[in-house]
Amino acid sequence: MVDGPDVVSRALREAPPDQLAEAADRAIRSALGAVRTDVFVADYRISGLWPVLDPDLPAAGFLACHTVAQRCFSSQQPVHDISDEGPCRLYLPLTAWGERLGVLLIELPSAPGPAVTGRATDIAGALAVAMRAADRVTDRYRRARRRERLSMAAEMQWDLLPGRSVSHRAFHLAGQLEPAYTVAGDHFDWSLDGDRLTLTVLNGEGSGLAASMLTAVTVNAMRNARRSGGGLVEQAELASDTVFYQHRGHRYVATLLLEVDTGTGRVRVVDAGSPHLLRLRGAVVEPVKVEQQMPLGMFAETRYELQEFQLEPGERVFVVSDGVWAAEPPGQEPYGQRAMARSLRATRLQPPTEAVGTVMRELHAYHADSDLRDDAVVVCLDWHGPRERNGG
Repeated sequence: MVDGPDVVSRALREAPPDQLAEAADRAIRSALGAVRTDVFVADYRISGLWPVLDPDLPAAGFLACHTVAQRCFSSQQPVHDISDEGPCRLYLPLTAWGERLGVLLIELPSAPGPAVTGRATDIAGALAVAMRAADRVTDRYRRARRRERLSMAAEMQWDLLPGRSVSHRAFHLAGQLEPAYTVAGDHFDWSLDGDRLTLTVLNGEGSGLAASMLTAVTVNAMRNARRSGGGLVEQAELASDTVFYQHRGHRYVATLLLEVDTGTGRVRVVDAGSPHLLRLRGAVVEPVKVEQQMPLGMFAETRYELQEFQLEPGERVFVVSDGVWAAEPPGQEPYGQRAMARSLRATRLQPPTEAVGTVMRELHAYHADSDLRDDAVVVCLDWHGPRERNGG
């Protein structure tokens, strides 16, 4: 066998962006002696994994692959599927900078040893980074992800996202939008720059395309200030002024802006009217008390003040929009009154990428699995504490 990762990385660099799966397949067969490969991508609701190379995989074969692939995706660890008959299947997570994209399947003639598994893991990492980059210039992987047509508003919202998760030596962060295929105004954004993590969560006002356009203007105004070197106050004030002079106070956006110092765990906050910030310490869920200020765009020349709180290693922070907190199905009390705290506590042993899905599933169950009446955002931040860059 030749050096797997180098051969595959070169093949991926030379391949057209829509042909990464095919290029990886040819290179993996050559480098590792594989008899078959496939790429499974997670759908928008992260409810399943779907094949890219073999979309017409027979139902029985798909279900057999899917069960093990889902275990690999959830655990983020390689999984061997060894049977007495036929080749060994090796499932590897496709993850780039903490963003879970899917799973790579490699079928080998015999059970791989640690060296082959290690090379295959490196190959999966290279493929994940390539797919993440290619996503901007081809629709192929996005088409594989969607199980139904997105509304125009949802198309805009998903394109505006920075991703669905990111990992760092000091933290692990994940978010999820619902209803995935029709979401309009609620949104989250983040950026990691040196020792600063900036996180914003928006409780979009209105519905449909108008809500999505309002959110897009707000997010891009905050990004413009941030990318010009402005802190949270400048981001909030530019976004507020931009929205106000567009809508003269008739429309506004409740937004929470956070800036985490990844070296100390100190958090700066601007609470512009919502969403809701909660801390999970052990089995205790409690609100993080910060002073609520005016939503962005409600009044002209609104000025904002910073507040601060401290994160301690091992803590988990959730941010939820009103679509989660105030969800009130017929005959039920608001979800945030009691039921939400139970679902947050149920995530204690899950990573944030799984935790946001658990909260959303519990929210759907609270609605008796009927359609959500409002957009919903859940963001989960696990604070590990500052660590040395070498992982110590």
